This record gives sequence, C-alpha cells and structure tokens, in this order.
Amino acid sequence: MGYLDSINSPEDIEKLEIEQLKVLAEEIRTFLIYKVSKTGGHLASNLGVVELTLAIHNNFNTNKDKIVWDVGHQTYVHKVLTGRKEDFDTLRKLGGLAGFPKTCESVHDCFNTGHSSTSISAALGIARARDIKKEDYSVMAVIGDGAMTGGMAYEALNDAGRLNSNFIVILNDNEMSIAQNVGGMSRYLSKLRTDPVYTKTKEDIDNFLDKLPNIGKKARKAVRKLKSTVKYLITPGVFFEQLGYKYYGPVDGHSLDELNKSLQAAKKIKGPVLIHVCTQKGKGYSYAEQSPDRFHGIAPFEVETGQTYGKKLPDYSEVFGEAVLKAAGMNDRVVAISAAMAKGTGLFKFSETYPQRFFDVGIAEQHAITSAAGMAINGMVPVVAVYSSFLQRAYDQLIHDIALQKLHVVIGVDRAGIVGEDGETHQGEFDLSFLNHIPDFTIMAPADYYELRAMVDYAINKHNGPIAIRYPRGRGKDLIKQEIPLLPGKGAVLEEGQQVCILAVGSMVETALHVSQKLKEHGINAGVVNARFIKPLDVELIKTCADKYKYLVTMEDNCVMGGFGTRVLDTLNTFNYKTRLLIKGLPEQFISQGSRDELMKKLRLDTDAVTNDIIEMLKNTML
Repeated sequence: MGYLDSINSPEDIEKLEIEQLKVLAEEIRTFLIYKVSKTGGHLASNLGVVELTLAIHNNFNTNKDKIVWDVGHQTYVHKVLTGRKEDFDTLRKLGGLAGFPKTCESVHDCFNTGHSSTSISAALGIARARDIKKEDYSVMAVIGDGAMTGGMAYEALNDAGRLNSNFIVILNDNEMSIAQNVGGMSRYLSKLRTDPVYTKTKEDIDNFLDKLPNIGKKARKAVRKLKSTVKYLITPGVFFEQLGYKYYGPVDGHSLDELNKSLQAAKKIKGPVLIHVCTQKGKGYSYAEQSPDRFHGIAPFEVETGQTYGKKLPDYSEVFGEAVLKAAGMNDRVVAISAAMAKGTGLFKFSETYPQRFFDVGIAEQHAITSAAGMAINGMVPVVAVYSSFLQRAYDQLIHDIALQKLHVVIGVDRAGIVGEDGETHQGEFDLSFLNHIPDFTIMAPADYYELRAMVDYAINKHNGPIAIRYPRGRGKDLIKQEIPLLPGKGAVLEEGQQVCILAVGSMVETALHVSQKLKEHGINAGVVNARFIKPLDVELIKTCADKYKYLVTMEDNCVMGGFGTRVLDTLNTFNYKTRLLIKGLPEQFISQGSRDELMKKLRLDTDAVTNDIIEMLKNTML
C-alpha cells in the first residue's frame, strides 16, 4: 500500500519528504475508510485530522513529548502511526484495539481520554510536573472547537495562560463536533476563520516588527500597542492573546507545509501557544463530508454507498424523543435541553418542531442541568436528555440545583448499562448508584417501549419533583404484551412462581423472562417481577415476595455497589427477613470494549450464567 506499508513507528515518518507525506495522508484515509467500514467507529473526525496528526509526529517525538487528545475518538491516525496499524481489524472489539487513547496500550498514549473538554487541564498538569522535575520535552493538547463549548476548557485555558514554559494548545476547528456548534465561541471562531483582512494584517505587522532594528523600548512598545489596536478594530476580541497565549492562525489543517511551519515556530516559544487549525470533518470521503454527524460514530457500512447494513429500526432514544415531542404538543410548558447530542438522544424532531422550546447548550452537561433548574423554578417543565456516562459530569448540579430545591426536572438517562464498543469511558454502569442516594429523586427504568412511553408521560404530566428515566442503548421491543398500567412507585408481577423470584430492572427484565423459561427445563418454577421504580422502591411488593419465596434474585445492568440489589437487601434487613438474596449486576470495575452480548456473557449476566447461578444457589442451600 505504498508508503503506509513502511510505517511501523513514528521514526519512520521522519524518513519521508513532504511530498511523500502528502501521498501517505491519502493512503491513511483509504486505510481508515475500509477498516472502519468493517468494524464501525468514529470515521469523520479521524479523516479530518490526517495531516494534522502527520505534522505532529513529523515535528515531535511521542516517545518523549506528550500529546493529550481531547475526547480521543480522533486518534485512529495516531494509532496507525504508532505501531498499531496491524491491529485495526480488532478495533473496538473485545480484547482488541480501543477506540480511544489508552496508556496501557501504547507508550505513545500519555493520557486516557473519552469525555470532552479535559485535554488542556491534563496537559497543563503534565507540563507543571515536567517543570518541577526540570525535564525537557514539549507538552501539547489537541482540542476540538466542539470541546471548547465545555466550561472546563476555559478554566484550563485561563490557568495555563500564566505558564512560563513550553505549552502548546492546538485548536482543531472543523466547525462541527457531533452536532452543529453553538454559542459565542463558535461565532468568534467563525469570525477568525472567515476574516482574511485580520489574518493578512496580523501577518504584515508581525513581519514588520521582526525586521525592526534596535529603535528603543518606547518605540517598540508603541508599535506593539499599534498592533493590538489594529486587532481590536478588526476582530470581536483578541481572546486567546488576552489570556496570555501566542496565537497562530487560522492555519489550513490540510496543508502539511503550513502545519509544519506553525508547529516548528511553536516549539521555540517559552510560554503558552495556541495554534488555530481549520480542518474539514470527513475529508476525503464524500459521504462523510456530506453527513459528518452520521459518520461521527458509524456502524459497519458499505464503502461504495456509505449506507450501513440492515434496516434502520427505532431505538430507545428515538422512542424517548417521540414521547417527549408528543407531551410537548399537549403542554406548552415542556422544553427540551441537549448537550450537543440532539440526534443521539432522539431530540432532533423536537428541535425542528419546537425550535423556540429547544436548547442545545453545547458540550456542557453541568450547565444543561442547572439551566434546566432555572427553567423549572420559573414554571417550565424541562426535559434533559443525556448519556449516562456524561451525566456523571453534572453530579453536583443534580444534588444542589435540582434535588435540594425539589424541582420538577425530567432527566432522560440514555445509554444506561452496557453500551459496548466505546468501552470504559462510555459504559453507563454507575447512574443508579449515584442517583440512588440523592434525596427526593425518583428513578424509573422501562423494560420495553410501551413502558418508556408511559414513563415519559408520567414524568412530565403526573409527577412533581426531580425524576430520571434510565434506558439502554439500541433497539428494544414491546416486550410486556399485557401492558400493565404504570402506577407511581409500583412494580409489576409478570410471572408467578414457587421457589424463587427474580426482581429485574429495565433491560434485564427480558433476560429474567428467558431465565425463567430456562429454569422450567430444570423443574424450577421462578417468579418474575419488573421493578419499574428503583426509587421509591416498591417495599410492599418486596415484602410480599419475601413472604412467598425463600429465594430472591435481583438483576440490574448497573454496578452492584449502591444499585437496585443493595436497596432490596437493605429493605429485607430493615424488616428482618431471612430470605436468601442473590444480587446479579455489574462488578465494581471499569468495563472495556466489546459487543454487549460478549460483555454480558463475560460478566455472567447472560441467560445461561444467571440460570446456572440460581441453580447453584438452590443446590447449596438445600444441602
């Protein structure tokens, strides 16, 4: 495959001339398109950073220099160049190559990332440790314009502006993160991108100052002041330079010549530097260029058409979004809030139908939650849809701004439980645990689409106070055919049994029903209860089950510590029941990538494993 075949480490890049690197860039694009078409993954963002990644490795030595990639889903090119090319068939698979940077995977990955807006903070910490230890190497943060909508990025930018040693921030500006960027920073960057007058004037003044002889401090200070005045007249604010950064840009992110020039200059500067790089998301693959949001995270697809395999069926996110949209049609106080994930969380139709009642706040989950609190206290009914692992970022706001004031805010906890191929940073394994102990918070989990619709209606129209609905990633079904009415704080008995009863949460209800059928083959008649409400717990139903059954089993796709099972155990202990309880849930560990079925089997939460564990429990206690 040309030059790419000879690239096995970053050192191999140094052997190539600039024209050869340009050919290599196109080879990498072709490689990524065909590999990701088989494995699925983050394609558009990686196609956009090919030249940028090549330029970084051409000018820095990642055996020594430290590069922190924000979010990290744009590091496929970095992985190709750092000896992991041959592993790409295993990308995002169980035991294979991770879709994000992993320090345990390569010495060239200096920091694990998976959530947004963290790179500048992490890189600054690395740089400060370097300076204390009197070491000598470059430290760089690569952050996207989408991640710049997150408040943590500004906290770090402000702090790093005081640094007196080498520190480089590369702002990869592709005008788009997952959804179209929003807010004042987006408008500011757009001004910088599209204003050639500013760029040309800045370059002219810089060149003029560089050629000045020693004309005295006062004269030079006057010229510097003139330079600042010109910038203020032409741009809406010299934001980065006022924070203390030497600003380069905008730079064509697909020009290796321009990138090399900027990076070489940045390496020589003592103090913080910001290089504003403009790239095109999806570059080199027309379907990804036209629909970068669809190719942000794409399932396996056909290269020739750009279409994913199989018919697109509704998933939990879409059903949730449709239910919220229906509620908004009947109640004009309903508003929806997204943290840059309108399509991913099913709120896109809402944004089109009720644009005045839809708010995309950018990648800023903390702000999303507190702004929802502000709307709730002023009479609106806000619905915030957010991925489970991203909701972790707004933990304090859930407690202090919503629960403490008992405000009616509806939280759609999307991607709860095992999400699969995105790995540790995206598994939704802790939401029940961190929501469970917050006073006055109601938590529900639907077993199927019918219950999800009913829970959205209940949460918006019949409840008053903080409430969360957790639901899994992907497709579901209308599982519970009898459509048992949803009653506040009440579970539902799906099957009566004799010896043992399984109390299951959300997506685990389907598995519990399968386990019940399997147990019948062994002569065991198990009852099945759909918990529906995790908080408040249906204490009366649990007591009824404890009276009837000698053995209880809880099933949840949440960390066992602090989850549904521990609440059931606490209830049994409170009323001094001697019932034997088996708690089945996720272990207290971070769970790596793999398909959901593979992971559930590995974690012993699949039908066969749970069936066998119940049989063993019965055998051991009957001896």
